[in-house]
Amino acid sequence: MPLAGKGMLLTSMDIDPSDEAEFNRWYDREHLEERVAIDGFLEARRFVAHKGSPKYLCLYSTATFEVLDSPAYRHALANPTDWSRKTMARFKNMIRAVARITISRGNGRGAALGIIRLRPTAGGEDRLRTALRERFDPEKLDGIISMHLIESDPALSRPITHDPANPDPGAGDWFVLIDGTHVDTISAALAARFENGTVFKHAPVISTGVYNLMWDLARYDLPLSRIKR
Repeated sequence: MPLAGKGMLLTSMDIDPSDEAEFNRWYDREHLEERVAIDGFLEARRFVAHKGSPKYLCLYSTATFEVLDSPAYRHALANPTDWSRKTMARFKNMIRAVARITISRGNGRGAALGIIRLRPTAGGEDRLRTALRERFDPEKLDGIISMHLIESDPALSRPITHDPANPDPGAGDWFVLIDGTHVDTISAALAARFENGTVFKHAPVISTGVYNLMWDLARYDLPLSRIKR
């Protein structure tokens, strides 16, 4: 099926090599489970860069976009554990996108992910969606499972440590996500469908990347005692 739900939280960051083991331990033993347990969260997937920056990427799917501004999620943001507070303070080059899933085609999710970060120009949003939708045809690309567009909400998409007094020009960026079976098939799809500059004349490309899946966690994987309602 296409991506679960209607909302998505994308987070990406670098971490100093000296802190990397603890960072991964925190993500794998506390953070992913804590977030997926929040009411309305459906699943999370962790990735590490094959080619791209920042090095680590995580996608959280939610039943609705509104879950990402719900009292339950805001409470989790405002009350981090000591381990979370210590680890998050070490994030570098963080990206945090609170987004709507506006296009999702294909069935299932892959072991590798391609990502294109776009910055739509004012007034060009509808034309950009149309141009992207025409290229979202995974069945015609070997090894591509599904293709998606997520559109960030500028008011909510700010790094947790961001100073609200300073504008963030990337808070309204869009992300093309391509799920595939291998990093080579992802790279081939990026070249075949998205290297033609005409598709992006209404949105400069900020960055591209290819990532390997580390692991995923769905809500139904959690014991009932961990699910928050």
